[in-house]
Amino acid sequence: MTDSLVLLSVDSHGIATISLNRPDKRNAMNDAMRAEFVVALNRVASDKSIRALVLTGAGKGFCAGGDIAGMEKRMSAPTGEIAFNGWSRQQGVHHVQSLLHTMPKPTIAAVNGVASGLGADTAMACDFIMVSEHASFTWSYIHRGIIPDGGGMYFLPRRVGLPKAKELIFSGRKVDSTEALSMGIADRTSPADQLVSDAQAWAAELSKGSATALALGKTILNQTFELPSEQIFAQGSQAQGICYTSTEHREAVMAFLNKTAAQ
Repeated sequence: MTDSLVLLSVDSHGIATISLNRPDKRNAMNDAMRAEFVVALNRVASDKSIRALVLTGAGKGFCAGGDIAGMEKRMSAPTGEIAFNGWSRQQGVHHVQSLLHTMPKPTIAAVNGVASGLGADTAMACDFIMVSEHASFTWSYIHRGIIPDGGGMYFLPRRVGLPKAKELIFSGRKVDSTEALSMGIADRTSPADQLVSDAQAWAAELSKGSATALALGKTILNQTFELPSEQIFAQGSQAQGICYTSTEHREAVMAFLNKTAAQ
């Protein structure tokens, strides 16, 4: 038994797995969990031996969103402090989501159960989403009188299109795993008892190539809907120049040439 709210492990293939660990609360995100999550994400990003990340939840839920107890605490603050307290909290939320979104390695959310509100946004901050039959998504913010604050208004339209994103956010309705797959919210499905291992295998497959090329390519791809083509080409040229000098590129070229010469 551990008191850690975020569990991090790394396998022999360099695949890191982070598990949100408040199963009794369906892994709802509170300030303490967020602080541990930041530490884990920074470690994954900075450790060169780690090639990819799988994110999942302990127990039956992925992440039930923001902790309601925290919402109650914010509302009880003096009137003159509520807005600034809320702004300060948002900086913390956005920091976590940015760390996940800009992680310079492939990331997969292995959604094993409910992903609600901030939990749904957190899954979408990953590059890919794999679901079990027990997974569900809901942008339930509307039921609390608020708007998506974990990136849902950015990520969701890019996955399902603007009208469908509006429908899901305005209604706050539940999307099961089958509909999530058909809509493009999820990318793959796996049986519940194989979900994490299948996600780890997929992460290993995605991260076989040059870590340098993966990091640079992901950084540019994340901006392709915001920047004009000229800037994407310019960033690509700069990134390619870096790739030309990388150890991975040199070794790959020499391996190809040596193989060709031997043949």
